[in-house]
Amino acid sequence: MLNNRPVVGITQGDGNGIGYEVIIKALADKRILDSFTPVIYGSSKIFGFYRKLLHNIEQLDTYVIGSASEAKPKKINIVNCLPENIYVEPGQPTPESAKSAIRSLECAVQDIKDGTIDVLVTAPINKRAMNSEGFGYTGHTEYLEQTFGVDDVAMIMVSDLLKVGVVTGHIPLRDVASSITTEKILGKLRLMKASLERDFGVDQPKIAVLGLNPHNGDAGLIGDEESTIIRPAVEAAYAEGIMAFGPYSPDGFFSAGNYGKFDATLAMYHDQGLAPFKALSFERGVNFTAGLPIVRTSPDHGTAYEMAGRDEANPLSMMSSIYTAIDIFRQRQRYDETVNGRMQVQYEKEERRNSGRPQIV
Repeated sequence: MLNNRPVVGITQGDGNGIGYEVIIKALADKRILDSFTPVIYGSSKIFGFYRKLLHNIEQLDTYVIGSASEAKPKKINIVNCLPENIYVEPGQPTPESAKSAIRSLECAVQDIKDGTIDVLVTAPINKRAMNSEGFGYTGHTEYLEQTFGVDDVAMIMVSDLLKVGVVTGHIPLRDVASSITTEKILGKLRLMKASLERDFGVDQPKIAVLGLNPHNGDAGLIGDEESTIIRPAVEAAYAEGIMAFGPYSPDGFFSAGNYGKFDATLAMYHDQGLAPFKALSFERGVNFTAGLPIVRTSPDHGTAYEMAGRDEANPLSMMSSIYTAIDIFRQRQRYDETVNGRMQVQYEKEERRNSGRPQIV
């Protein structure tokens, strides 16, 4: 049975950035609460601080709770998981805001593990500040991969125009070429295919694969990774039944609108995929982590300290993140019900077939 009003866990991110502003603006229309129940992990004090700074926001119906299990429908539920004496400095990365971001994330992850929230939406964090406070990961994606004990995940940027995944994520550019292998590309293609089918309802998805070097290496003149690493991965994927094509020259692929011919595109490194994605879909872009047992999305922007506390932040990416998470959650339910139904039918057929056979004693 599909959950008609999923519980959406939302982490506060860095409390000195624009996280609370985009969360409050995204939840400002009471009608939005008809489709899901929000649970914010952070501080009702910080929530109230930013609420007072925002204009044209009607009275918000908030409810402070100790756990997501106490969440009430049609209210903005706030889990107070931070100290009462928390201090806010809009626009300033501080040790306190970094510790709070870590605590917010840990509380939300524990609740989704316990099943008291259905999906996770993470507001932007300051990775450097968090690592200074002992976080130990280069981003949400790496933390969640380790926390849920999966072998691999894929960061997929999602909008109504396109979907872009990356082979290498948050690593220095100087390490990209040595980090790309045929098996790593093949692994990302497997993850993307599975996610496109289960999470987005795409039947036999077509995936474009980009090259690494300018002009696809110019036949080896300025790099041979296309012929020695990437093309073999595409061919191996195709042999497995994955509709992968390429490699395509990255410089002309997006400008010519070729992405529209495919269900998703796999880039070799972070900026190769995210720069054109944000140029085309920045206001409504969503960061989705494929390969996790849970649904996690995030806005495609950062903490934007320069905007914090100024009522300038655009909430569209946060709104898209919430609705994308809900859509994926429901699509997974439909997909799993269909697959389980097929397995049950197949099992019953086998049972009937075997029941008519003579038994060997």
